[in-house]
Amino acid sequence: MSPPPFTLDGYRDTIRGLAARGYAIADFTDVSPRSRDLILRHDIDQSIVRAHALATLEASEGWKATYFVLLRTEMYNPWSANGAQLLRDMLRMGHRIGLHLDATCYDDRDALEAGADAECRSLQDVIGHPVDMISFHRPARELLGGDRLVAGRLHTYMDRFTKEIGYSSDSRGEWRYGHPWDHDAVRAGRALQLLTHAVWWADQDELSPRSRLVRLLQENVTRLDTELASNSDIWKNSRSA
Repeated sequence: MSPPPFTLDGYRDTIRGLAARGYAIADFTDVSPRSRDLILRHDIDQSIVRAHALATLEASEGWKATYFVLLRTEMYNPWSANGAQLLRDMLRMGHRIGLHLDATCYDDRDALEAGADAECRSLQDVIGHPVDMISFHRPARELLGGDRLVAGRLHTYMDRFTKEIGYSSDSRGEWRYGHPWDHDAVRAGRALQLLTHAVWWADQDELSPRSRLVRLLQENVTRLDTELASNSDIWKNSRSA
């Protein structure tokens, strides 16, 4: 059986395929390495809207995932009325919200610790819920592994989540470590952390990774055009001229 495509239906079929292999959804806090536990992790790099679409699909299947929100980004705004509403809605679906931390914004480990804590608290204010899990955004090698907490919180690249259990990622719109169904951990019946990014999945048609990013760019241009028109008569009138 060939792997499902990178579409919403393909994502559903990918997770269903793991369920057919005996896997059950687990959380970072209760995963058991020698069990067929499956952690669903999503780093929101580009779009809360697309993450919400994936979260909605998961909720319809009874699956719970952890979504990591990037605060220091030009791609989206968690504090906007729509962004905050979507994140709170994802919480109501039963999903968990964590912080996607860009460590390059901080000069040293002390600054990173203080910044991570401040960002978690800021995100808590947005969603009205504690934030006690961190995922690094494009992490440097020195941040990977070990068992050291960040700002008193677990992070997704600790040994317990990447070495003691299996790890699979769809970075760059392809399976970085082979398809999850064929992962060594799955073949051995061990736990798996599955990292996916909604930007590669939240469409119903099959596109190349670049084409998906082009579509996302077009969506953002349309959104900004509408927002600019709603706040500037000069722009609004020029659009209808």
